[in-house]
Amino acid sequence: MAHSSFVTGLPPTAGNAPERTPKLMYRDDVEALIAEGKHITIFHNQVIKMDAWMPYHPGGDKAMLHLVGKDASDEIDALHSYETRQHVLRYRIGRVEGTWENLLPPIQGGIYRTREEIERAKSEGDFNQDQDSSVPSTRVPSPVFDEEETGGVRQRKQDKKKGGARASSVSSASSVEEPEMDGMSYLDTITRQHINLDLNKYPPPDKETQAKITVKYRELHQKVYDTGLYNCNYKAYGVELLRYTALGVGSAVCLHYEWYALSAFLLGALWHQLSFTVHDAGHMGITHNYLIDSCIGALIADFMGGLSIGWWKRNHNVHHVVTNAPEHDPDIEHMPLFAVSHRLLGSLRSTYYERVMSYDAVAKVLLRIQAWTYYPLLALARFNLYRLSWDFLLMGRGPKKGPALAIWWLEITGQVFFWTWFGYGLVYNMLPDNWTRFYFVMISNITASPLHVQIVLSHFAMSTVELGPQESFPQRQLRTTMDIDCPEWLDFFHGGLQFQVIHHLFPRVPRHNLRATQKLVQEFCNEVNIPYALYGFAHGNQQVIGRLAEVSRQAAILAKCQQSIQNGDVSHH
Repeated sequence: MAHSSFVTGLPPTAGNAPERTPKLMYRDDVEALIAEGKHITIFHNQVIKMDAWMPYHPGGDKAMLHLVGKDASDEIDALHSYETRQHVLRYRIGRVEGTWENLLPPIQGGIYRTREEIERAKSEGDFNQDQDSSVPSTRVPSPVFDEEETGGVRQRKQDKKKGGARASSVSSASSVEEPEMDGMSYLDTITRQHINLDLNKYPPPDKETQAKITVKYRELHQKVYDTGLYNCNYKAYGVELLRYTALGVGSAVCLHYEWYALSAFLLGALWHQLSFTVHDAGHMGITHNYLIDSCIGALIADFMGGLSIGWWKRNHNVHHVVTNAPEHDPDIEHMPLFAVSHRLLGSLRSTYYERVMSYDAVAKVLLRIQAWTYYPLLALARFNLYRLSWDFLLMGRGPKKGPALAIWWLEITGQVFFWTWFGYGLVYNMLPDNWTRFYFVMISNITASPLHVQIVLSHFAMSTVELGPQESFPQRQLRTTMDIDCPEWLDFFHGGLQFQVIHHLFPRVPRHNLRATQKLVQEFCNEVNIPYALYGFAHGNQQVIGRLAEVSRQAAILAKCQQSIQNGDVSHH
């Protein structure tokens, strides 16, 4: 509890950090630096230049890119330890005063002016009195924008008449003139409807309202810490260890007696349960020490499960920062298999995968039946995770320097170990024939698949629209995430994933304390008037299937619009 005063807010400077008073900087200073390619974020009114840290960041550089130009105080506080937050101050180059008005990160389409362009605008009298030099950079990343077609990809086109500037209010999206004759007017109409639904349901995303929510959230964060909910319950992990041991021993005994199907089932159940501890370790929710928890995660994920903890961290940290953003969040980017947003029917470009998620002929077929293929495909999802893990490790997509690089070597060792004991030692050597090998692999991997249903359940049916860069961290998490209501005795099966709202607000709170944190979060939601989404497991799944079916219907209507245009009968649209 020694650092309870600093769980949120500006921590004291570390002893090895340079002692200096940072200079006062203005919005035009920050914008000009970002225009030069610098990666600048705001951390409790401190201007942080992240460039030197990005190659070392264990969560990858993508998550950091989504914080450029923004006040990332709550994201940094929620996702990082006290010591890391102290370390952040080593990279400060200045300070700002007052409440920072977020800019739109370049990776999300923000447009920034150089120092020369800013000075030119000043001399021409276009510079406003509030020094809001970010007007071109704070455009809402809505799909309703001027467009130009390039290879079938919808791209943003600068408004040259206004030097790229566009109003930053969400309401402006509703008045944008619809594209003509390409069927996208239908999708843009849906987007406006969804934006209006969220604007009616949630507090307005203006700076003043969101600042009040942020203050209340930080008070809640402090209360969560002071209540002791950051203290890990190691006795609960003792119970987990007994469960893991029982499943592992049971699988080995069944294998010895040649009960291969039951052995595979118990092994898959073990993988399913172990995944929850990997999730805890990836968020430093066990010891709160990066190296120790990373080693725990690698030993379980890589050595015992064949999956990469490093890949998971890179993917998952982006998910936490830009939750449910169709262009940015890899957890909802599953084209051509699934689309949970109508916007994915517009061949968006993924900033995570750095490729276009094409709405092509294959997608048009698969998305039509996605409500029916959802569970069968998720049953096979673990095989895709093997592929993604090897892609991450072999293609060098992780941090290039620092302690995280050492974890990469541990992961490579773990992958070799896993495929030696499982692939060669168990499947090849201990099973009698190819048919037995096939069904053993299939049963074990499919048995672990409820994990994937539990992962996507919390987000697939929730909002995927953008309400602008001023929306606070807590409101975005509450707007894009749902919790699952289940009895306490069943918590072991869900492994904390039933409390994803609480987890997204406080990612480092240990899993076994999430239920106790839930009441505090519900009180916070009532106080700030943000709806808290809570569904039963069956009802939540119904919501997801309903969303998939809805997008399928939208795809069918889009196809009719495009067909009518091709037939020259636009009036039918």
